[in-house]
Amino acid sequence: MIASLTGTLRFKSPTEVLIDVNGVGYSALIPLSTFEKLGPLNSSVVLLTHLHVREDALQLFGFATEDERNLFRLLISVSGIGPKIAQGILSGISASDLRRHIVTGNSAALTAIPNVGKKTAERLVVELRDKIAKSEFRESALPPGDKREGARTEALLALTSLGYNRQSADKAIRAALEESDGAGVSVEELIKKALRHVSAK
Repeated sequence: MIASLTGTLRFKSPTEVLIDVNGVGYSALIPLSTFEKLGPLNSSVVLLTHLHVREDALQLFGFATEDERNLFRLLISVSGIGPKIAQGILSGISASDLRRHIVTGNSAALTAIPNVGKKTAERLVVELRDKIAKSEFRESALPPGDKREGARTEALLALTSLGYNRQSADKAIRAALEESDGAGVSVEELIKKALRHVSAK
């Protein structure tokens, strides 16, 4: 199972990227929300991935955040929704709006997403409302310190995967956290800030 890619961004489009990981190029399909978070070509990039296995093909999907990947996996668990449709849904609406519309049962708003008809919107609400509501409750119940520590651990893994030694990476991440003044910071933002600190050395 390929769970993530850490490497150099060689090509990007609103639907696909090519990432060079130690000389091996990985092509991954992405939603527009991930494309908007990518840096320039030849910059370092970390993508969380989902490998979709079919009888005739292997498809790798990439995501900038754990939230996007989790929603993608929830979407493809719905009957009648495959990975390409799920990719399109995440490209047509923000993750927060998608969750809100599903939890509140607003199927009419979901039909505004390209290729989502009335029946598909209703299935999304019926099959995902409770799952998303429960996951949001668990997330909100986490103490801020736990979220911060989780982000630090993921960022450390990403930097060591890029070839930085653990001590330098850990020091850069701590500096990035101090720079955030205790405010909530996403894993992606933490990695970007930490990279600036290690690159400056």
